[in-house]
Amino acid sequence: MNLQEYFARISYNGSHQDADLQTLTVVFQHHIQAIPFENLSMHCGETIELDLQSTYDKIVRKNRGGWCLESNHLLFWALQELGYDVCLLGGNSYEPAERTYCAELDHILLKVVIQGNSYIVDAGFGGAYQAWQPLMLISGKDQPQIPGIFRFTEDNGTWYFEKVKRKHYIPEQSVPLTDTPQPGNIRKIYTFTLEPRHINDFQELNMYLQVSPDTILQKKSICTLQTTEGLYALVGWTFTEIKYNYREDEDLVQITTLTDEEVEKTLKEKFHITLENKLVP
Repeated sequence: MNLQEYFARISYNGSHQDADLQTLTVVFQHHIQAIPFENLSMHCGETIELDLQSTYDKIVRKNRGGWCLESNHLLFWALQELGYDVCLLGGNSYEPAERTYCAELDHILLKVVIQGNSYIVDAGFGGAYQAWQPLMLISGKDQPQIPGIFRFTEDNGTWYFEKVKRKHYIPEQSVPLTDTPQPGNIRKIYTFTLEPRHINDFQELNMYLQVSPDTILQKKSICTLQTTEGLYALVGWTFTEIKYNYREDEDLVQITTLTDEEVEKTLKEKFHITLENKLVP
């Protein structure tokens, strides 16, 4: 496991002498624009191992992506190597269909402390709820970024993470989205506490997510990647491209339904992924 090899994987060739906020921000942006959030392994007969060596080999050497447990664990290792004060935290994702937060830990995120200030760094949520920069851990403050406005609120030791959604502009040839947000809509994302975690705390979750038929990750093959303008998302046979702030406070959303052959081609061209085993979308 080699830091220069990781830098090559994320196309980063800048300075990393100082473990400061500027370096953290640039490394983080390279990470999310190079490493897709994806669960394709479980849809092509592969087992996802949670040890760091397996994650490193998969993402760095095999040019794959991973879900939060993998992508954030890899980033945690890289930031430690760079000299950052970083720890793992556990989160509970919001389930829109149930209108509640997951009862068990189902997400991993990072807290980085720089000169006494704490930042949340999360490269593993994917899709339209992926922040593009580290977020100051401060309650009640709007933190505008290109994807939208993010916000933390704290209540009795529990932190809540949410995003203000923009309107979607969907050209007529695209399939309409079922959930078209209105401006000012708040999308709850997850809750977390500041209790430090170890990767072994997530081993049971890692196994559960791969076998439980009830999770969204089991029901859908997902691959999303942040771009310089927005994001690409491949869910099953549906490919979505989003450009943020295409018009004032509106995101351009273009949706295409693909054939099996086009799924493979799209993975190669848009996500730079070539799978070893056959994907069943």
